[in-house]
Amino acid sequence: MERDVRNTVMAWAFVLLLISTSTAIVFYPTDEPVSSVDYSDEDNWLAIASSNEFQADVFYLYPTTWQRNGSEEDVVCQIDDPVMREGANVMFNVQATAFATVANVYAPYYRGADPAYALSLSQEDRNELIGSIPACDAIAAFEYYLENFNQGRPFMLAGHSQGSNVLLFLLSDFMYSHLDVYARMIAAYVIGYSVTSEYMDDNPHLRFAEGANDTGVIISYNTEAAGYDGVNPVLLPGSLVINPISWTRDEVPAPASDNLGSIVINDTGRIESWHELNYADACVNLSRGVIYCSTVNASSLPTSSFPPGVYHSFDYMFYFYDLRENAGMRIARYLAI
Repeated sequence: MERDVRNTVMAWAFVLLLISTSTAIVFYPTDEPVSSVDYSDEDNWLAIASSNEFQADVFYLYPTTWQRNGSEEDVVCQIDDPVMREGANVMFNVQATAFATVANVYAPYYRGADPAYALSLSQEDRNELIGSIPACDAIAAFEYYLENFNQGRPFMLAGHSQGSNVLLFLLSDFMYSHLDVYARMIAAYVIGYSVTSEYMDDNPHLRFAEGANDTGVIISYNTEAAGYDGVNPVLLPGSLVINPISWTRDEVPAPASDNLGSIVINDTGRIESWHELNYADACVNLSRGVIYCSTVNASSLPTSSFPPGVYHSFDYMFYFYDLRENAGMRIARYLAI
């Protein structure tokens, strides 16, 4: 199924709240029974590659695009919720399309959790919430994808925000139990959610990326304005980070002139450029565990529920074409091994 690229990005879609935790943990889906989504119904897929022209796939999970209207409404949306689906389409077009020129893209709809409710819970209860319906939907969709679409090809995982939170369940549990599948994973782009050193220590079957073309690894970063030291709801202690321009983990700055291109939007949410050069630089801050960006004027961006200086909504857009090239490099390296 094909998705048209939009000329605008709705401002409300950038209010991307996260289901965050106060400390790092190992993520495992709940053992409680969860009603299943029928992923044999193509209507429950945001994207199914119309032709498998590439030698590798991408399995993508979108960020939070839904919140409940009142306390009487369920805390997890329905699979056919029109607000969730509209937002998922918007985010697909400015995130998942980064991979569309190098891989076959598959993306299920999944039932996301209301962020405000989740943030009001204890850490244990939040993990139980995300590990139940959202993670179980994603794993069920991934299993259906493997059995019916993948045809043995190597693949990448990609997500953002709550989608990346859900990917951590898939990586820590499903991949541990299916090492033959994990052997075909080129990389996992777990962007906009913290991957901590504790999480990696607790999951020794996983590896964090060290460079531009290592394979079987996790790539993760969160973006902030240079010098920001306030609250960031997606940031956990001990967060690991890699520079999305230079693909190094040291604190050597990567100038905006090295950035291969950004998607730029104005303060109303309208896309001004689909390929802007010299827009966003990137510098790792090891003590905070983030990417600092110094060249973007925060006042030119849409207002969101995140504090000024937290560039969470733009993690993909700032480094869109760097992600595209990097995915291609990792695919080529995997196929050459």
